[in-house]
Formats: sequence, structure tokens, C-alpha cells
Amino acid sequence: MEKLFKILSKEYVSVNQAAILLGFFAFLSQILALFRDRSIAHFIGPSASLDAYYAAFRIPDLIFICIASLASITVIIPFIVAKMPEGKITEQAQKYLNDIFTVFLVVMIFVSLLFFFLMPLLVSFVAPGFSPFYQDKVVTISRIMLFSPILLGLSNLFGTVTQLFRKFFIYSLSPIFYNAGIIIGVVFLYPIFEIYGLAFGVVLGALMHFGIQVFSSYSCGFKPKFSFSINFKDIKQIALISLPRTLGLAFNNIALISIIAFASYLKAGSISIFNFSFNLQSVPLNIIGISYAVAAFPTLAQSISLGKIDEFRNHLKLAARAIVFWSFPVIFLFIVVRAQIVRVILGSPTFSWDSTRLVAASLAIFSISVIAQGMIALLSRAYYAHGNTKKPLIINLFCSVVIIILSFIFTNLFVKITFFRDFIEYLFKVEGIAGTEVLMLPLAYSAGTILNAIIQWYFVRRDFMNGESFITKTFFQSLGASFFLGLVAYIGLNIFSPIFGTNTFWGVFLQGFISGVLGIVAAILVLYLLKNEELQDIIQTLKTKFWRVEVIAPSQEEL
Repeated sequence: MEKLFKILSKEYVSVNQAAILLGFFAFLSQILALFRDRSIAHFIGPSASLDAYYAAFRIPDLIFICIASLASITVIIPFIVAKMPEGKITEQAQKYLNDIFTVFLVVMIFVSLLFFFLMPLLVSFVAPGFSPFYQDKVVTISRIMLFSPILLGLSNLFGTVTQLFRKFFIYSLSPIFYNAGIIIGVVFLYPIFEIYGLAFGVVLGALMHFGIQVFSSYSCGFKPKFSFSINFKDIKQIALISLPRTLGLAFNNIALISIIAFASYLKAGSISIFNFSFNLQSVPLNIIGISYAVAAFPTLAQSISLGKIDEFRNHLKLAARAIVFWSFPVIFLFIVVRAQIVRVILGSPTFSWDSTRLVAASLAIFSISVIAQGMIALLSRAYYAHGNTKKPLIINLFCSVVIIILSFIFTNLFVKITFFRDFIEYLFKVEGIAGTEVLMLPLAYSAGTILNAIIQWYFVRRDFMNGESFITKTFFQSLGASFFLGLVAYIGLNIFSPIFGTNTFWGVFLQGFISGVLGIVAAILVLYLLKNEELQDIIQTLKTKFWRVEVIAPSQEEL
């Protein structure tokens, strides 16, 4: 128990240690997320009702992004750091947080109530292809879910303190509790309330997400209270700086809303197929890209605040190389064993083989943008650490428009040009399946996301790195090793498929698992022979014992 409390109150200062810790708990959270999706696939399966549930997420998510990001971690941390010159809590920092908490809560409740009454009008933009019956379902589900952006927004605000003190262990628990709440909704509430039970589960998960961050914030000494003498000058400063970033995030969400709107005109279950594959590709993204970006940001912000430019560059290099190092193997692995992954995770009597093939093909398309999504999360934070949110805004706006345009173009090309449709269906082995046009939506999303990462990479190199291309060596080493991973895994599938068969869970699992492991071993061997620096750093980091890392955060007595 003593070691447990030490871990809970530990401050992790190494980017690798923090990222691996975040990655580990992201992995646990994603395991729950996969169990959540398997439960949804088992109890419901791709259907018009499930499409309504996923479509209903879009408006609450948009509210969360537009309002919560105005008081987000990436914006607030530099200001709080400036008010804590010695790394200790001050009355000035406490008052600052109280003001933000008060204004944020009032605004969040007001906006949620406004959207509650506007929902019947908004549903025509979110799901224009739905029948009136299912549009009414979207309205009701969205109204229930309006509690979630309030709770998640407050959790995000309290999480500022958790990240500020680098309490990554407890910070990482929130997504686990969130997914646990949704699973409760699927397993226990859906049989009672039908599709609306899933919405209640989302709210329960958001409440649990919020609760763990409140505990963490209080343990750090920050106890936000309502402020009746608000310094609106500070609030205005945060809002003005946050606005470009908020709009940038909103544009990406609007792009997703547009994709859902396109999918609402396609075959019933298309939105479900898109979301299942999107969630699956989010597993490596959250474990790798987001973990490194979150772990690096406090250090990047602190380096800038102290004027240590070289330190800033070194941490940015480390995180960028790590994202590339880990992401390439995932891309090749997901492409090669995609069908096995989908069947093992989502396979059930209500989840047909045709649905499996569509989700697998969509997953492969999404996977090619995993590196790009991780790099966007990191490179955007490089600008946020400098207090520059305008450039990521412009890039996100442009690329979001590109995603919407490509969704329309690709879908029309797929329907009208037989050669293009036949090529895509043959490439991803989905010939003879109805509803393959849904594949054009992840293709558009991936293309726009890769373009976004390329543009941000160009400007980061120019603005911060003096034109240095600092991931080239890692890029080609990881790419080469991943090629061998894919090759060995592909050969393994052809060898083990006849042995284990494809008609049972364990047969599919074993052929995919063994082939994947052999591929990973081959990749590690190649990296070892190439004397890859990232592999050596990871091995060295894994040799450390996190619970013995020196605690440099203020003790409870000092708080």
C-alpha cells in the first residue's frame, strides 16, 4: 500500500518514463475500450439504431471541444507555471484557477441548455440521411449525453493540476473509469433502456472520469471554489489565446460531423462500420502518439518559460522519434493481420463476416495515418508551448476542408467509376459486399490527416529546429524493420491458417497472435542489427523502476 501511494503521488520527469507509464494505462484503457466495442458489436451489431447512437455523439463532442478547450491543459499550464516560480502553490495560482473554474462551469451549463433546445434543428445537419424516426432517436440520445461535456470539461480542468505536477499515474486512470462506465451502460442498461442505455452509460463514465481528477487535484492542494471577484482580464487572455486552438479542434470535429452526414445516406450500419474501425485505430494512437505528446508537453512548456531553447528542441526530437519508432510497426501489423484483429475483438454471432471484412478494410486505411495523427498531437503542442495557437488553427482549418471535399469526391468516384471501385474492393479484399462505399470516408480522413502532419512538420522544422530533419534516420530504420515485420507476419498467416483454421475464435486468435509475434521479433532483430538508438533507449528505460524514481514534487505537508 505504501508503494501504491508513492506511485500515486509520484512526479515523473523523464519523457520516456512518463510516456511509457501513460502508454501502459492507455493500453489498459484501450483494452476496456475494445471490450466496450465488442459488447456493442455483440448486443447490437452494425445497425440503424447503432448508427443513431454514434451520430448522437457528434454534438456533445463538439460542445466539449469548443468550450472545454477554452480552458484546456495545453493553454492553462504555461500561465500557472508562471504564477508558481518555485514550483509551489501560491495564492495567486489558486485564485487564477478559481476564476477559470467559475466562468467555465457557468458557460458550460448555459451552452448545454441552449443545445438541448436546439437539438431538433441540429439533427438535420448531423444525420440528414436518417428517417424521421431515427432522427428523433438521435435527438433524445444527444440530449442525455449533454451531461457528459460538462463533466468531462470539468475533469479536463482539474486534470490541469494533475499534469502540472506530472502525476501521470493518476492522470492515466480517468479513461479507464470512463470506458468502465460505458461498459456498464452496454451490459446492464441497454437491456433495460435499449439504445438509450448506452447514453446513460456515457454519462456514468464521464462522472467517473471527473471524480478521479477531483481526487488528484485535491491531493495536490488545489481546491477550486466559486469566485465572486473574477479577474476577467485573465479570463479574456486565456480565451483569446485558446480561441484559435479551439477553432482548430472544432474544425476537425466538424469534418467528422460531415463524414457522419455523408455516411447517413449510405447503407444502414455504415456509421457503425466507420466508428468501429476509427476506435480500433485509436488504440495505437492513444498508446503511442497521444502518450508521448501528453508526456512531453509540460516539459516543452517549462523549457520555453525558462528560455531553454536547446532543451525544448531535444525533448521535441525525443518525442517525435519515439512516435515514428513505435507507429511504423503498428501500421504494418494492422494492415497484415487486420481481419484477425477485427474478428477476435468484435467477432460475435450478431457481427457478420461481411461486417468484419468492411471494418478490417476500413481499419487498414485508417492505419496509414497513425503516424500523422500522433505527430499532429505533438507538433501542435510545440506551438502551444510557445503560446502560438494561430498557425495550427490555419493548418487544421485548411485540412478539415480538404477532408470534407475529399469525402465527397472519393464517394462519388467510387460510385461512378467502376475501375476505381473494383480496384479498391480487390485491394482490400471486400469484393461482393454491399456498402463498400463507406471505405471512402476513412480514405478521405487519412489523406487529409497526412497532409496536415506534413504541413505542420514543415513549419516546425522551419520555426523551431533551424531546418534540421531530426527523424530521418529513425524514420527509415523503423520503416525497414516494419517491412520485415509485415513480411514475416504475412508468411506466418499463410502457414498457420491451414493449421489453426478460421472458423473458431482460438483458431483466428492463434494464427494472428503467433504471426504478429514472429513479425515483431523480426523487426526487433533488424533494429538491433541497425543499432537503433530508440530501441536502446527503450531497453534502458524499461530497466528502471518507476517506484524508486526520486520524488521532486512538494510533499503533502508543504502543500
